[in-house]
Amino acid sequence: MEIKTLAHMGLVVKDIEKTRWFYGTVLGMEEVPRPEQFRFRGAWFQSGDSQLHMILAEDTVAPTGFEDAGNAVKTGLATHIAFEVPDLDAVVTRLKAHDVEIKGGPMPRGDGVVQVYLHDPDGYMVEFFQWVGDEAAGGPTRDPFSG
Repeated sequence: MEIKTLAHMGLVVKDIEKTRWFYGTVLGMEEVPRPEQFRFRGAWFQSGDSQLHMILAEDTVAPTGFEDAGNAVKTGLATHIAFEVPDLDAVVTRLKAHDVEIKGGPMPRGDGVVQVYLHDPDGYMVEFFQWVGDEAAGGPTRDPFSG
């Protein structure tokens, strides 16, 4: 079996307007139409070939977000969504302009990638990363048992 791409990810959210602000305004993703047969509330966002399908928590029994990831948010050692970007500095500037707190990074991953971590309004951990070279050194030690 060959998987070519991840088409979309579905997330349960508490406040659709905060979600629209974060993914639409802050991240600049395009909100795209959902099938008109959907009788539950939500919103779909797209960038390139990737989509996020948001489902309003009131219309499902699924839980929203993830509770506090503790120190894991500093290094991404927890469930997260990752977006590759061509200019990580521009992303950091945009996040700061919207008062979005960066929880971890920018930091090298250790394989030529630099990354940052933050939380969306529902507590989902979001990573942005940029390929900057092919060096396999310089990343932080990531130990799941250290505090």
